[in-house]
Amino acid sequence: MDETPVVLVTGGAGYIGSHAVLALQDAGFPVVVFDNLSTGIRSAVPDGVPLIEGDIADTEHVAEVIRGFQVGAIMHFAGSIVVSESVEKPLKYYRNNTQNSLGLIETCVRLGVKHFIFSSTAAVYGEPEAYPIDEESPTRPINPYGQSKLMTEHMLRDASAAHGLNTGILRYFNVAGADPAGRAGQNTPAATHLIKVAVQAALGLRPAISVFGTDYDTPDGTCIRDYIHVSDLADAHVLALRHLVGKGGNLLVNCAYGRGFSVREVLKAVEKVIGRPLPVDDAPRRAGDPPALVAKADRIHGLLGWKPAHGSLEEMVETALAWERRSAEESKARRAS
Repeated sequence: MDETPVVLVTGGAGYIGSHAVLALQDAGFPVVVFDNLSTGIRSAVPDGVPLIEGDIADTEHVAEVIRGFQVGAIMHFAGSIVVSESVEKPLKYYRNNTQNSLGLIETCVRLGVKHFIFSSTAAVYGEPEAYPIDEESPTRPINPYGQSKLMTEHMLRDASAAHGLNTGILRYFNVAGADPAGRAGQNTPAATHLIKVAVQAALGLRPAISVFGTDYDTPDGTCIRDYIHVSDLADAHVLALRHLVGKGGNLLVNCAYGRGFSVREVLKAVEKVIGRPLPVDDAPRRAGDPPALVAKADRIHGLLGWKPAHGSLEEMVETALAWERRSAEESKARRAS
């Protein structure tokens, strides 16, 4: 049994994918990145890691890479992730997230790739009737983003039952922060992640931060989310891969800390770290946003032995701020040269 298969990371030049590549490298797994660079950037891929530029819709190109590098496992991050955009452009999300995933799964089955880890989302739960949300909670997505991911989960379960594909489904809650060593961060220019937007506003890179919806049925009227540091999430992917390779069986886990923070609480944490008020505007609700998403995270601890190392909200803010500050300085230096 190959304990360290070659891992093909789709979307490995993006935010979460690039952190997973670092975690895989640190754990001794050989890695290949496949990315069309539509939102990811080339510099996010570490030196020495092959970057194949291509689209996963091109299944023959994917097959060539799997054969050429003798890939034994897939970590699938490639896809579209903006909830509000999915409401406006649902067919884009079914194409990028569902149809393209189907082609990738078919290619893995055809070529004998044994292990498949899928980047799913808490959006599959929709508006839960009870909290905290465990993995057996009903899945009733309220937006095409969540629906497109849930459809891929179903395809993976069926492919596993029919073809023996080992599957790990990781349902992320809100991902934040950056690599504490400064090796990676969130590079997407139009990112909608709250902590990234807040630290950009703190640095003057945005004129203000908008609070989308102040009339939710929550203690302060703003949405509540369960945040997870991106490096802890990346470590969870490595543990999930080891679980599959070690014949631990298929896996479905929430990736979160099991506690929620409101939008206003997050903004207060940013203000505490920077030592001054943020420019904040109240705005109408965004389409497709549930009032609260807070996880029960017992399963990931019990099955994988996962022990978060970066669990404080302040550390998420501090690492995101350090990354944005460094990125802004590098951008300024490039313009001056």
